[in-house]
Amino acid sequence: MRAPQLIEFPRLGSPDIGYISVAEEGHVLPFVPRRVFWTYHTPEEIVRGRHAHYKSEHVLVAVAGRIVVVTEQANGQLQSFRLDSPHLGLYIPPSSWHSMHYAEEAIQLTFASELYQEEDYIRDYATFREVWLPGQP
Repeated sequence: MRAPQLIEFPRLGSPDIGYISVAEEGHVLPFVPRRVFWTYHTPEEIVRGRHAHYKSEHVLVAVAGRIVVVTEQANGQLQSFRLDSPHLGLYIPPSSWHSMHYAEEAIQLTFASELYQEEDYIRDYATFREVWLPGQP
């Protein structure tokens, strides 16, 4: 089972001319994206996510601002990631419960391995534990 991990995108350029980062098929991303979406204007008191997936993998990028992502594996391992640079992404495998806390100016870009299907979402924490750690309470 894969674990959440930071991904560094190529950062081309310099401070005097600016930068470009690239995600191409077969490079950097651990899957070919089938869906891309972005989240913005999220009030700081709102926590988004609070789910896992059966199949879909994601890479989250804070293209502006700061996002703190907390992940939990079914075995209880917690990790916290601070995304505050547009050349860093966070890989989230389907086996990870995750929540996102946004600074108000944050813009999150998400690459997803699958098209949206509500059936892929595990929104109940107890179900997440049953699916990804069978036989455990």
